[in-house]
Amino acid sequence: MTAVADFSVPGTRPEPVAPTFELVDLTLLRLLDESDPDPLLGPRPEVELVDRIAQLESLQHRVASLQSAAIHAFARRHVASRVDAGVVDPERLERSVAGQIALACRVSPIEGGKRMRMARDLRNGHDHVLALFAAGEISAYKTATITAATSGLDAAERAEVDRRLAAHDIVHMGVGRIRTLAQAIAAEVAPERFTARSRAARQERRVSLRPAPDGMTDLIAHLPLEQGVACYAALAKAVNEAAVSPEPVTRGRGQIMADTLVERVTGQATAPDVAVEVQVVVPVEALIDPDSPLPAHIPGHGPVPLDVLATSSGRKTLRRLLTRAGIVIGGDSRQRLFTGVLAEWIRARDGYRCSEPYCDAPIRHIDHIQRFADDGISEFDNGRGVCELHNHLRETPGWAVERTAGGVHTTTPTGHAYTAPPWRTARSEDPGP
Repeated sequence: MTAVADFSVPGTRPEPVAPTFELVDLTLLRLLDESDPDPLLGPRPEVELVDRIAQLESLQHRVASLQSAAIHAFARRHVASRVDAGVVDPERLERSVAGQIALACRVSPIEGGKRMRMARDLRNGHDHVLALFAAGEISAYKTATITAATSGLDAAERAEVDRRLAAHDIVHMGVGRIRTLAQAIAAEVAPERFTARSRAARQERRVSLRPAPDGMTDLIAHLPLEQGVACYAALAKAVNEAAVSPEPVTRGRGQIMADTLVERVTGQATAPDVAVEVQVVVPVEALIDPDSPLPAHIPGHGPVPLDVLATSSGRKTLRRLLTRAGIVIGGDSRQRLFTGVLAEWIRARDGYRCSEPYCDAPIRHIDHIQRFADDGISEFDNGRGVCELHNHLRETPGWAVERTAGGVHTTTPTGHAYTAPPWRTARSEDPGP
């Protein structure tokens, strides 16, 4: 019952803090109602515009603090109502709260959970930080950095960290300095918790892949500190070795380190020789018209020119899935699970990203829109690619998913509805007859 207990603890009202920024007047709020997209581009002096920028920044922080208060109030009331309804599983309650916050804020469920925990912890010991946030002195990002550094601490320990932070001018510190300071104070206040947290963090080591613009991708390794430093040092050493080699150096430092990483991980002699099968979604319009400007599309990563993929080195097998106006054509199956080509079609159609609104997590499950238990069949139109969280979230009491004319319709326990339109790989125009 941890989640219930955490949200049931009322926070204390912080003392007001005199803001450094000038108080926001109603003129700034009226700017939100202006039809002109740039209402400040009139003949205004530079000094006034800079002042407006500062005031609007403060306004954003204050609005974010109000949203945080609303998130905390909703979380407590929703947990209380669900407990009264007989739902007492803490994980399911927290997942439901985070999912609804994410949809309301138009962010991923991971970000929704972070905002939920920040709102909870902020009002459970961080009185000084909360006061600065409410006064518009610090941003939501800085506030979240502090609460993340003190996660796992109890209310008394968090209050001690907050008291020590009050002795520092965190308003004028950068996020990096604030993170280091908050972590150091938390380690002093609760050394045993800090040690346990550091040991647990090592169990979360992982490697992930994120798409980047222009046919690139970011390979990210989340490693223990000493291992990460050792890896980077080994790659940096390769740069020094290349500099003293008799062959002319034609690559920059970053290029040498990137190529060395690929060669050592894959075992290839040179980085371009990597053998890989890439699933490429090719618009049928491009096959019909040789002069079509439409690019190919690697699901989950983005558009890329085909001539860039067709290099002379390495073995690159391209599995082509034809689309029409950006929609992959599929098939159906009477199996219990989505497997084989059908599962690949659904993943490709949804871009290898969770199809729920605002979620950008990789697809982990192929979900039946009409559940198999409700006589839903394993066909192309009844399948959707979702992350693990959203697949479990729809099974939480009060949640419902159905297909409508406009897309897949998700209804939350509060009755709010969110529609995810079909994912398109390229253009969204009507293909015509």
